[in-house]
Amino acid sequence: MIRFYGIIGALMILFAQVNFYLKIEPFAQWYFPIIWFGYIFLIDALVYRIKGKSLIKSNFWWFALILVLSSSCWWVFEYLNRFLGNWLYSGLSGFGSIANKNLFATLSFATVIPAVLETFELFNCVHLFNHVELKKKHNLTKRFLYTMMIAGFLCLILTITFPNYFFPLVWLTFFLILDPFNYMHKHPSIVGHLKDRKLKIPITLFLAGLTCGILWELWNYWAIPQWHYNVPYVGFFKIFEMPILGYLGYGPFAFELYAIYYFIRGLFNKN
Repeated sequence: MIRFYGIIGALMILFAQVNFYLKIEPFAQWYFPIIWFGYIFLIDALVYRIKGKSLIKSNFWWFALILVLSSSCWWVFEYLNRFLGNWLYSGLSGFGSIANKNLFATLSFATVIPAVLETFELFNCVHLFNHVELKKKHNLTKRFLYTMMIAGFLCLILTITFPNYFFPLVWLTFFLILDPFNYMHKHPSIVGHLKDRKLKIPITLFLAGLTCGILWELWNYWAIPQWHYNVPYVGFFKIFEMPILGYLGYGPFAFELYAIYYFIRGLFNKN
């Protein structure tokens, strides 16, 4: 039987979805944390039902720390967006004070990493890609790993210095910097699968990022506080608010979150 908080999560999603049309306040203003915490509770309960362990049930305090990490992480992206100007928000006037707006933002940002991780864990339970492998093993030299890290810092510099041309690199920079670092310190990494040839985790993670991306854009479309995009050169053919080519960024974004998550996890000496 699904855990009680999974049922609560499903009800939260249903309520938020219906309220896109009813616009009952103050819930309509706070839709994002309502619907995404509901999603996280539901998916976590499903993962626990299948595996017997999950992020919330196995270590609630670590899950709480992930919320803090997620919020902090996205505030960094918000800072970078000052240079990029790729997204902006509307419909925030109903919150009144700056404090309320920041609380809403912080709670909303706290759901980003857990949503991707939970979706990844659920897809992992299906075992669709267990036997998908590279044809040959690739040795990972220190030169290659350090080159990745240097490329990551270069991406960050180019993103900030020439945002009109290099804005997509923001969804790669932290992956390139942190993933090889994780590999060198024997933490889970994407680049490590070039050596073991197994592609289950990269493919599943990519699909988890794309799935969350579609849901982010779907649920944003009818919301009161919502975001809009200002993307140079490729802002055509929008699906919801996102230009179609923008969806290609959600896979690399999931890689980036994965690298950030395991980098922080490594700092706490958690295996």
